[in-house]
Amino acid sequence: MPTHTLLSATSLENESVRNRQGEDLGRIKEIMIDTEDHSVAYYVLSFGGILGLGEELYAIPPEAMRVDTDEKCFILNIDKEKLKQAEGFDKDHWPNMADPEFRSNLYSQYDVQQFRHRGH
Repeated sequence: MPTHTLLSATSLENESVRNRQGEDLGRIKEIMIDTEDHSVAYYVLSFGGILGLGEELYAIPPEAMRVDTDEKCFILNIDKEKLKQAEGFDKDHWPNMADPEFRSNLYSQYDVQQFRHRGH
């Protein structure tokens, strides 16, 4: 029988993100909550830059991430070079993450399906 673990959002911020090959992909910058269904809408991954300067941000669907409790990190199944080519944004120009077209493109980009309905 599966065991569910609850983690605080603040304990996950700044956690490292790696791919299955063990490459460092950055850190969790923010966790965006859908206020309608009270679920994680997106993780915001910070990749590149030094001390926050020049960093690129990426919205990552929760279905694309898994928490590795043994290694105390997130695992994102994506090649580092493919992540560099993904659509990112900077800290001053966030996309409209509530836009259904943005969501659809995002899930397609990370090759995952959105399993639950999100509010409009």
